[in-house]
Amino acid sequence: MTARIYRPARNAMQSGLAKAERWLLEYEPEQPRQIEPLMGWTSSGDMKSQVKLWFDNEAEAVAYATRNGIPYRVEQPHNPKRRSMAYSDNFKFNRVGQWTH
Repeated sequence: MTARIYRPARNAMQSGLAKAERWLLEYEPEQPRQIEPLMGWTSSGDMKSQVKLWFDNEAEAVAYATRNGIPYRVEQPHNPKRRSMAYSDNFKFNRVGQWTH
């Protein structure tokens, strides 16, 4: 079973940088999830899918996986392109876009 090492992206509700540099090691699922006919819940007999290990950096996660003989795959994070813009830039004279009301 392969483990996946990656840095999870923040959701849209997060604007701060706290805990944004942590890396996560989680296992790839061995078997697909199944829908139980009685309640309609999804379930799986794969116990390793519940394991999530957090590390402070990528090197610690890779060292843990190699030390315990876990085959792993590292996914590098995609940093978002951010444009700093002030609120007053919406009202500039030489604004690029059309201001409509």
